[in-house]
Amino acid sequence: MSSKRFAPKLHIKKGDNVKVIAGASKGSTGEVLLIIPDKNRAIVSGVNIVKKHVKAQNDNPGGINEMEAPIHISNLMLVEPKTGEPTRIGRKIVDGKSVRYSKKSGEIIK
Repeated sequence: MSSKRFAPKLHIKKGDNVKVIAGASKGSTGEVLLIIPDKNRAIVSGVNIVKKHVKAQNDNPGGINEMEAPIHISNLMLVEPKTGEPTRIGRKIVDGKSVRYSKKSGEIIK
């Protein structure tokens, strides 16, 4: 169990389109499937593919499966929905709620 009191506020969320900016999968894009906040990692569809050896079970024939492995959030950058370019994220208060906005265009991100 981590010693932090609160989960960190991350710049990406589940369902966001992101681009990988560092690592073996650099340059590829995909949708965030899962966020692991206590390890600062995310699972992105089609990115950081690894082979996992699975032992045969009664209902599973086993073999070598390809699956997505978690990637560190610092290696991901949010893709702006309209322009399709990666952008940094800022936070500001709008109507009493904290919202994310694109640093490149200034538009609010859902």
